[in-house]
Amino acid sequence: MALRINDTIPNLTVETDQGSFALHDWIGDNWAILFSHPKDFTPVCTTEFGAVAQLADEWEKRGTKVLGISVDGVEEHVKWKGDIESVGGAKAGFPIVADTDLQVSKAFDMLQADYYLSDNPTPADSQTVRTVFIIGPDKQLKLSMTYPMNVGRNFAEVLRALDALQTAARETVATPANWTPGGDVVVPLSVSDEDAIAKYGEIDKKLPYLRMAKLSA
Repeated sequence: MALRINDTIPNLTVETDQGSFALHDWIGDNWAILFSHPKDFTPVCTTEFGAVAQLADEWEKRGTKVLGISVDGVEEHVKWKGDIESVGGAKAGFPIVADTDLQVSKAFDMLQADYYLSDNPTPADSQTVRTVFIIGPDKQLKLSMTYPMNVGRNFAEVLRALDALQTAARETVATPANWTPGGDVVVPLSVSDEDAIAKYGEIDKKLPYLRMAKLSA
């Protein structure tokens, strides 16, 4: 069954290179990002894990935990982190799930429920395990992005999307196309012009249903 926006994620108990834990317990009161990969020691995925490691301070600023997922085992993850840190130039301090039984991949609808890996799988066997999931403190899925194996993920965009989600949740607004922090936001249709002006000081009414406003610093 597909995991959709605002669905509560499965509270799976997972094994990682940093021990076992239930996903809901691990998230706690934080935001979380799960990013999945079809196999360890693959070129594009190594650069992606390195990019995530480089952003450690940015995740922390936003109260966000990150969790990698790969279908290989703990021993492979520990060895792979040496390559990740060499390429990324930063410590990979986040855990990586050893999804050898495909429990996470199937529960998050990246693989079919009856799928199984051969004895000597290649990345092509699990190539659909290439998704970013952003999850709120309420344990609900807020956003997902799926990539093919030959296109590296842009973690600057993941960070921007996280900022937009957190701003929308905190301020009860929406964000327009290409929004970045500090930009104008969209006033919800449920808020009257009068209430919007009282809250934001002024609004830019581009259309009856499209009203922009600035958030206070």
